[in-house]
Amino acid sequence: MADRTVLITGATGNLGRAVAEAFSKEGARLALVGSRKESIERAYGGLAAEHLALAADLSDANAAAGVVAEVEGAFGRIDAVCAIAGAFDMGGPVHVAPPELAARMMTVNVATMVNVVRAAVPGMIARKSGKIVTVGSTAALKGAAGMGAYTASKSAVMRLTETMAAELRGDGINVNCVLPSTIDTPENRAAMPKADFSKWVKPAELAAVVAFLCSDGAKAMHGALVPVVGLV
Repeated sequence: MADRTVLITGATGNLGRAVAEAFSKEGARLALVGSRKESIERAYGGLAAEHLALAADLSDANAAAGVVAEVEGAFGRIDAVCAIAGAFDMGGPVHVAPPELAARMMTVNVATMVNVVRAAVPGMIARKSGKIVTVGSTAALKGAAGMGAYTASKSAVMRLTETMAAELRGDGINVNCVLPSTIDTPENRAAMPKADFSKWVKPAELAAVVAFLCSDGAKAMHGALVPVVGLV
């Protein structure tokens, strides 16, 4: 990935930081996007000059377009987009979950991804080259009680990934999706203290798959939904 530019959304989260570290080790230029300036500064305060850290609300299409324009202006191009930004909320049964929950899950998990991709793809098409990696979930392979809004939003991510792959493969752009099970994060450990953490997928392990999907080794992969589940 030397001399390539990778845009990572959700860069301040556990997975986002792991993905940033993976690409940094491979020599990529990083464009790291978080939702708040404070969290970006806390996570990447000592960022090297060859990288870029930005705060933006990617649910706003104009803000997402502004981020892409700033990255392209600084680095000349975007070679890969890793759409990591997202959130999880159980929400409860569909018939009692608050109406705003579904809207929030679709916004944070789907709209943030679509807005960034919409802005980045034209440049990739012009260069006939690009990689896009999204994040679905093994939980969204079918409906699950108590998490309808979340699984619906992640299912949408997966279907959109497949659709974009079909639309963009002729332009030299690979679009693929990772499907993690439970990720071993401090937040998940706190929420499920009796679980066997050793079976959960580690952020670095998931990041390694994301990095592979952005590499030349994955140039024949289009629309893949790749399970990354640890020992679960």
